[in-house]
Amino acid sequence: MIPPDQLRRLLQDAVTHQNAGRLVKADAIYRKIRAGSPNNFDATHLSGFLAIQRGRYSDAVVLLVAAHRTNPRSAICAKRLGFVLLALGQNGEAERPLRIAVQIDPKDAESWDLLARSLMLQDKLQAAIDCHKRVLSIEPNNVAYLYSYGTTLLQFGLIEEALACNERILAIDPSYAKGHYGKAQALHRLNRVLESVESYDQYIAREPENATARSFRLFALNNLDQISREKLYEEHVAYGRFVGAKAVPTFPNVVDPERRIRLAILSPDLRNHACAYFIEPLLQYIDRGKFEVYLYHDHYKEDSCSERLKKYASVWRNFVGQPGEVVEKTIRSDAPDVLMDLAGHIAISNRLPLFARHLAPVQITYLGYPNTTGLSAMGYRFVDEIVDPKGESDAYATERLVRFAPAAWSYLPPSEAPSIDELPARGGEGVVFGCFNSPGKITDAMLSAWGRLLQSVPGSQLLLKGPGFSTEGIRNSWTRRLSSCGIETDRVELLERAPGTREHLTQYHRVDIALDTFPYNGTTTTCEALWMGVPVVSLMGDRHAARVGGSLLTALGRTEWIAASPEEYIAVAARLAANTADLRRNRKRLRTEMKESVLLDHAGQASRFGDAIRSCWAGWCGRAGLGDTPADTHLPDSDASDSSSKELLGCGRGEGAVLSDS
Repeated sequence: MIPPDQLRRLLQDAVTHQNAGRLVKADAIYRKIRAGSPNNFDATHLSGFLAIQRGRYSDAVVLLVAAHRTNPRSAICAKRLGFVLLALGQNGEAERPLRIAVQIDPKDAESWDLLARSLMLQDKLQAAIDCHKRVLSIEPNNVAYLYSYGTTLLQFGLIEEALACNERILAIDPSYAKGHYGKAQALHRLNRVLESVESYDQYIAREPENATARSFRLFALNNLDQISREKLYEEHVAYGRFVGAKAVPTFPNVVDPERRIRLAILSPDLRNHACAYFIEPLLQYIDRGKFEVYLYHDHYKEDSCSERLKKYASVWRNFVGQPGEVVEKTIRSDAPDVLMDLAGHIAISNRLPLFARHLAPVQITYLGYPNTTGLSAMGYRFVDEIVDPKGESDAYATERLVRFAPAAWSYLPPSEAPSIDELPARGGEGVVFGCFNSPGKITDAMLSAWGRLLQSVPGSQLLLKGPGFSTEGIRNSWTRRLSSCGIETDRVELLERAPGTREHLTQYHRVDIALDTFPYNGTTTTCEALWMGVPVVSLMGDRHAARVGGSLLTALGRTEWIAASPEEYIAVAARLAANTADLRRNRKRLRTEMKESVLLDHAGQASRFGDAIRSCWAGWCGRAGLGDTPADTHLPDSDASDSSSKELLGCGRGEGAVLSDS
C-alpha cells in the first residue's frame, strides 16, 4: 500500500506528464500506483483515459470498467467508458454507461451527444433525436453538436432536415469544414448532384486529407451526364495520386500457384444490401478445397444475411469503427493471398487508402463501384466484355481488367420475392412505365426523354420510387423539376421507399415496363424487375456504369431491349408498350428465362470466379519467381458452347492509366 502523501505526489507527477503529452512516463507512474494501490480510482480511471489517448481502446475498456466499478458515481468515467465502447463498435454496450453519465450530470452536453450516437447506431431514431434536442437545449449554437444531429437526421432519411441543420451550421460558422461535408451529403441524397460536388469541393479545400470526402465526390461525379469519360478517369487518377504509391512489402505468403488460396473479402455490405445479392451465390458455391474464405465486414449492422454469409467463411471479422492502422495490422496478420474490395468509392468510410498500402500480394476490386478505383496498388478489376469492351476500356482503368465470365454478375433473387401478378395494362390502355432506381441517377436529360416517351404513348403513366418521396418538400421539388423537363406531373406518381424487400418487389405488380437510368444504369433494380416479369429498357453508353443494363440484358438474351441513343430508347419502350399481348407473355416467362441464364448459374459463375482469382494468384507467383508462370495468365480458350470466359485477363493497363509503380 502506497502511503497517502507519496500517492498524491505520484498522481500529480503522472497528471503533469499526461497533460504535457509525455504519455509513456505517465503510464509508467500509473502502473506503479495500480500495483501498489490496485483499487485507486484516479490511477485506474486516468490510465483508461491515457489508453484512449494512445489508441489502445481494448486496454481502455478494461481499465475504465474497473474504475467505473470502483466509483460508479463518476460521470466522466462513465462517459469515457461509453465513448470507447462506441469506438469499438459496441453500440449497445455503450448505452448503459452513457445513460448513467447523463443521469449523474444532466447538463453535460457531450454525454448526451454520445448517447444520441449510441441510440442512432442501434436504429433508435426518436430516442436519438430526443437526446440531440437535450444537447442543443444546453448548447444551441455548438456547431459540432449540430453536425452530429445532422448526421443522425441523414442516417434516418430525414434529408431536408439534415440539409437545414448543416445550413444553420454554416450560418453560425462558415469556416466549419464539417458543415460543408454534411451539406454535400444531404444535397447528394437529395439528388442535387452538381451542388453536392460544389459542397464537397468546399469541404476538401478546408480538409484536403479526408479521403472519404474525395471518394464521395467521385461517386457523385458518376451520376453526371455532363462529365466526359476522359475527365472522369482523370479525377480517379488524381485520387490515386492523393493516396500515393506506397512501397510493396515483402509478403510471407507461400509462393505456390496450385495451393489452396486464402481469399479475404472486405466490404461494408455483408448484410441485407444489394451487394449481397451478387456475392452470396459465389461464396456459397466457391470450391472450399481450393479457397479458404475470410470475410471482413465493415458496418455496424449485422443481420440475417450476415449470419448466412458467416457460414461460408472460415473467419469473420467486423472492422467497424476501427482505425486504419488496426485494420491493417489485423489483415497483415491474417496474411490473405488475395484481398478483394466490394465497395470502391461508394462506402461511407471505405478502406481504399489501406489497399494503397498493398495489404496482400493480389488485390482485386469487384462489384460495388462502376469505375476504376484510381489506385496503382489495386491490381485487378473483375468485369465482363459488355461493360468493359477489350481495348476500348483498358485505357480508362488503373487496374488490369479481368473479363472472367460472359456476365460479371451472379444474381440471388430474394427468397421473400412474391409471385408474379397480372399485367397492369389490361385491355391495352394505361401502360405504366416505372423506375425504382436511385433518384440520384435520374438526370434532366433522362427526364426529358421520359417526357417524350409519355407523349408518344397516349394514356401512359410514370411511377418513380425513392426515399423521401412521401415528404412534402421533396415532392414539391420533384414536381417542379418534372415540369421543367416537359413532363405532365398528373401522369407521374412518386412512391415512397418500401419498408421491406417483399413490399418493394410487390410494387412491380404496378409496372408494365421498367426504364433503366442513364448514364448510370441500375444493377439490382434491373435484376429485380426482370425477376418480377417486367421488361427493362436500357440505353448502352460509353462507360461501365452506362453498360451494366446492356450486360444484364445480353446475359438474358434480350438484346432487343438495349438502345444505342435516347431516340432509340424511346422507340424501344414505345414499341413494347404497343404490344400488350407480348408484354403479357414476357411477364409469364421472364422469371424462367432468368433461371436459365448465366445470371443464375451460381455454380458455374462461382467456378469462373474462382478460376479468375487463381489466374491472378498464379500471375503473382510467376512474378515472385516460381517457375515460368507469366504475369498475364490466361485460361485455355474454350469451345463456343462452353459458358466460361475465353479470356480471363484483358489487355494491360492503357498508356493513360499508368501511375508511378509501387
